[in-house]
Amino acid sequence: MEHGAPARVPQVAISFRDPRFVFMVVCLAALVLLPLSGSIYLTSLTAKIMIFAIAAASLDLIMGYGGMISFGHAAFLGVGGYAVGVMSFYGIDDGYLQFIVAIGGSALIGLLIGALSLRTGGLYFIMITFAFSQMIYYLIISLEPYGGDDGMNTSRSDFGFFDLNQNLLGAPEGSRDMQLIYYLTLAILLLSIWILRRFVNSRFGMVLRGAQSNEPRMQSIGFPTFRYRLTGFVIAGAICGLGGAMWANHQEFVTPEYMHWFRSGEIMVMVIAGGMGTIYGPVIGAFAILIIEELIRKVQFDWVIDFGLFELPIRFNGQENWEFVFGPMLVMLVLFGRGGLVGLASRESWDEMKGFVVRTLRLGPKPVSKPGGAE
Repeated sequence: MEHGAPARVPQVAISFRDPRFVFMVVCLAALVLLPLSGSIYLTSLTAKIMIFAIAAASLDLIMGYGGMISFGHAAFLGVGGYAVGVMSFYGIDDGYLQFIVAIGGSALIGLLIGALSLRTGGLYFIMITFAFSQMIYYLIISLEPYGGDDGMNTSRSDFGFFDLNQNLLGAPEGSRDMQLIYYLTLAILLLSIWILRRFVNSRFGMVLRGAQSNEPRMQSIGFPTFRYRLTGFVIAGAICGLGGAMWANHQEFVTPEYMHWFRSGEIMVMVIAGGMGTIYGPVIGAFAILIIEELIRKVQFDWVIDFGLFELPIRFNGQENWEFVFGPMLVMLVLFGRGGLVGLASRESWDEMKGFVVRTLRLGPKPVSKPGGAE
């Protein structure tokens, strides 16, 4: 491995001998069957998670394989959403046209941002992508006809022989079961993963990884690394824009809030928590983070512990303080799972965790043997 290249997470083998592959197959079957439960809440929540999983997987292409740490990836999510929202505002509900504009617009923005940002590196690249995303964020806020800071309502896309307002499995009249949007989102997620895996396993992906490890060497043997990295940046933006189009349909509402740098940071945490350089890992990270966040937000208690001389009130509101619980969990993941949740499943991570526990519980320093075996 070249100096400076991050440690690679062991790849998931497409074999039932790999427990991680078995886990993913079981999860896919659960996702396919989940809408049959009839729970609109679970269906809607899982569709939302899958949309963020699309954004996280697209970020992993440039972050995990290209070493391009973009702090403005949520801008593409917003561009895709507003492509649907603005067209809906003018009465254009053609889903094919909306999605083409969402993908094309995000790709174009990615081309412009990437062409300038990729001329720098390291911290400068992070700050330039951050600056561009905030420029787009404040531009959208300034557009009062489209709701400004308050956002705007949208109509769901119409694809001719079906539209996303329809119910799929016969929900009662006047209600929306979300199943059609759910299955379309699942199909887009699977398609995105397949496309991204094809890219990273191709010659394009090899050059992208080589440029991450040692860009001068890749250039010296004749590869125009700038073009490859820019192409990866554009592809990641286009796929994230597609997720933004699905977000606008899911929520029937778009707002600049989903283009803010905080949202970009959240997507980045999903990639890191799941495992960079795997494509599958960020998807798992998106599910883990958003499910844990949803569960913590539901926890509320107000206890008073009486110590006799004084009372100690303990209050917790999950809606406001969920970060206090999630933060230490993320720290533990970074300590024990260097490759994220996917890397945590490897045997090396479990051996490292056991070694850490043994060292922590050791009561005294390890005895140092003296030369010749003397005490």
